[in-house]
Amino acid sequence: MMNDNPGLKKPRITRQRRIIEHVVGAGFSSAADLATLTNVSLMTIHRDIDDLATRGILRKVHGGVSALPSTVFEASSEIRMQIQPQAKTALARKALEMVEPGMSVMLDDSTTVFALARLLNDVGPLTVITNYRQAIELFRENDDIRLIVTGGQYSRTHDSFIGLPNDGSFSSYAVDVVFQSTSTMGSEMTYHQEQDVVHMKRAMLKAGTRRVLMMDGSKAGRTSLHHYVPVSDFTDLILTDDVSSEFREAVSEHTTLHIAPLHSTHNQTG
Repeated sequence: MMNDNPGLKKPRITRQRRIIEHVVGAGFSSAADLATLTNVSLMTIHRDIDDLATRGILRKVHGGVSALPSTVFEASSEIRMQIQPQAKTALARKALEMVEPGMSVMLDDSTTVFALARLLNDVGPLTVITNYRQAIELFRENDDIRLIVTGGQYSRTHDSFIGLPNDGSFSSYAVDVVFQSTSTMGSEMTYHQEQDVVHMKRAMLKAGTRRVLMMDGSKAGRTSLHHYVPVSDFTDLILTDDVSSEFREAVSEHTTLHIAPLHSTHNQTG
């Protein structure tokens, strides 16, 4: 009954934010550790975990709760927004060099590409096509951005609109450039954990004359459950400069490689 008291909503929100921050930092935490951290009962923590899992923010696993992506599950949009902010800023600045006023641009629902979206507000006029709710909110009041929203059913975990595998909503578009990121990549193949997201990204990729993949060093040399597309399907690949020279040399055989320096953003991220 006490949880129905409106006066308790703010402490619950504050507690859940603390839980999220802790789990993001640690990658995993047990319910007992979270109860100790927040000084509440295990019953209360289990309710918090259930709430956060239902909203797609954290994932319940054996023995506790996780914020980390796995080869099978992608982390939620809210969690991914907090990961590798410096790398995302570096990638976005390099990607911005490929955008000129008057262009048509398609953005996927990755938080890496959203870092670029933040910079595009000052580039207009542009036509921007996206399925990511955060980007829609970012652009919706900008008169210099012609905003086109596409996709399908809303996914709370991804905070985006994801169509069915046979979705043809992108077939009528031919945009100047598509920007994407994905979960992991090898030197020849890219990967993602979820098949419905793979189908959506593939449909978007086909719409671009120039097709740009933005990847930070933590995603290189790893695999996820599903094949996405070969690296060669992208005309351009932007990597952060913490990727090994061996990996750079291998991928450069399949696409045009651009390097985003991390050092130039050390004092400019929040």
